[in-house]
Amino acid sequence: MADRSFLPCRIAVLTVSDTRGAGDDRSGDTLVARLEEAGHRLVARTILRDDREAIAAQLREWCADGEVDVVISTGGTGLTGRDVTVEAHRDVYEKEIDAFGTMFTIVSMKKIGTSAVQSRACAGVAGGTYLFALPGSPSACRDAWDEILVHQLDYRHRPCNFVEIMPRLDEHLRRK
Repeated sequence: MADRSFLPCRIAVLTVSDTRGAGDDRSGDTLVARLEEAGHRLVARTILRDDREAIAAQLREWCADGEVDVVISTGGTGLTGRDVTVEAHRDVYEKEIDAFGTMFTIVSMKKIGTSAVQSRACAGVAGGTYLFALPGSPSACRDAWDEILVHQLDYRHRPCNFVEIMPRLDEHLRRK
């Protein structure tokens, strides 16, 4: 990793919850602490209720913002009727990163066993922006960051990482 310099990402954090506010958003706090500790920059943070259209609108807004490279949401990925974050993300994705959900399940299974089957963590790309949807627990956010995202959002990580292909994510939009 010594032959490449670290390139910080500009990251927005979205917490999806009907019950959490700024004072008790432990999952959002976990993500912010970890991304800043890694050297990335928090550029936006908000909390929204479990509303598919509102979540998708916020994701689209951040994808259109040239100052946001990555969006990480937490919450709303479960199986209950109010859990609509995954559907909102998929409304926005141009491409889904299927292996992210698989990797997250593998990481989770080591910690919580077969209960990992209840997670619908997912990821995708839209408008040249990475979008990650994580479960709403601080431990799930720690697991996703520590085991997957800290590496894939580090330009120095080999053999490959998300940062090195970031300049080409929206090349289809630039073609004539």
